[in-house]
Amino acid sequence: MKNSDLKIHHQCPQCGAPATLLESDRLFSCAYCRVKSYLLTRGHLQYHLPHKAPADRELFYFPYWRFKGMLFSCLPADTHDQFIDTSHQACPSPHFPVSLGLRSQALTLGVVTADTPGHFISPQMPLNDVMTIFNRRFNRALAQPLLHQAQIGETVSLIYAPYYRDRTVVDAVLNQPLRMPSASPFDPGDYPGGPPATRFHFVPTLCPNCGWDFDGASDAQVLHCHHCHSVWQPSRAGFTAVPCAHSRTNDPKPVYLPFWRIQADVSGTDLTSYADLVRLANLPKAALKEWENIPFRFWSPAFKVRPRVFLRLMHVFSTALPPENLNRSVPDQRCLTANLPLSEAMQTLKVTLAGLIRPLERVAELLPRITVKPRKALLVYLPFEDRPHEFVHGPLNMAINKHQLSLSSNL
Repeated sequence: MKNSDLKIHHQCPQCGAPATLLESDRLFSCAYCRVKSYLLTRGHLQYHLPHKAPADRELFYFPYWRFKGMLFSCLPADTHDQFIDTSHQACPSPHFPVSLGLRSQALTLGVVTADTPGHFISPQMPLNDVMTIFNRRFNRALAQPLLHQAQIGETVSLIYAPYYRDRTVVDAVLNQPLRMPSASPFDPGDYPGGPPATRFHFVPTLCPNCGWDFDGASDAQVLHCHHCHSVWQPSRAGFTAVPCAHSRTNDPKPVYLPFWRIQADVSGTDLTSYADLVRLANLPKAALKEWENIPFRFWSPAFKVRPRVFLRLMHVFSTALPPENLNRSVPDQRCLTANLPLSEAMQTLKVTLAGLIRPLERVAELLPRITVKPRKALLVYLPFEDRPHEFVHGPLNMAINKHQLSLSSNL
């Protein structure tokens, strides 16, 4: 898979040393001052393409919405999955290209800060409207009717393309005149805008409980404190504690993979207990009486992986009998990074149901009337055997290719 993650030029918030980050990076460790910081955002991160404009030119920036993530489309016979990476004008205009093409993937971007010079045209097209355009574009090839659709693991950002006026509008990336069919004259003053408005800041990665440094990969959405054995996720207030557990194993050297276990209220069908699931999914087993007292819970990977594998993991772990006697703590052994936040996992619930309902003839009847409301969640680390090319969950005979996981930062 081609690396489609944005490359971002940035500076250490502590010492000002230069650094290049990927779009998915949140935990930053400076190679010079060794200080760790975590990037918190309100709204969407804003970036700008590099330019080659002469120093005496006044730049203006045109905005684009950029979306990257997994798209799941629930159809009567199956669930279609695909990975998409696309962009679209955030301000309708005939003077500029409709999308950025491959520029956002090929060039090193800069983070828009309050000190970035230039006139920044304000987005006039709401993200929801642009998502409708994206969905319409990708839904043309799908069979109908489309019963449900969800974007999972999505990354949405605003990317500004630089231009300046000469005799005509000049593309400052290539320093060449922009050739567009519009005959009307262009004046950047006709578009609302001004100095950039930034909505991000860095916070120290210190455990709120004991003050120790957090540990985690650069794209971690969940951070561990190995001093007080607590788990935290970013929030507007800084960091919020995450309930966590792990399943015991006899394997002396397991690798633990993170999953979100979500309990939800499901209306439109009977799905409260594991016995209800056996009946809804028409599983090849008898619904035992004691299963009526086992609550049904959705399971979703807390890590990114290819859409088809992600879908299979949701189905396999949601239909399996839940592990018993969970230890309410972080495992001491190696844990893979949780880089899919709980907010994204909650969007998988109805997609999971679409793959569980059997026979298939009932999907078109049941799915549109089903509503799912998450109630509570637990981050559960499940043990896998570490084999040369894959991680294997023995009880379910479920294998995950290591190479696919190594490419997850591209998703």
